Amino acid sequence: MPDFSGKNIPVKEVAKLMGKDQQFIRQGIINGKLPIGTAFKKKIIDTKWNKEKESSQYDFYISPKLLWEYTGIIYKE
Repeated sequence: MPDFSGKNIPVKEVAKLMGKDQQFIRQGIINGKLPIGTAFKKKIIDTKWNKEKESSQYDFYISPKLLWEYTGIIYKE
């Protein structure tokens, strides 16, 4: 098994490696169809009401190991 750093791979890099567009990668992770990482919905603090609200934006973590297990692609930084 290759050695993996555990560092995040940018969506742009994964899209390039897989020959897909970035939106394909994002939606695949969000919908659970592309098991190479996790999407976290961002939160916003509404200072007027001091409440936490969900944003429409996501942060993504793409695992080098999961990418390799699913596609066979080894990501080199």
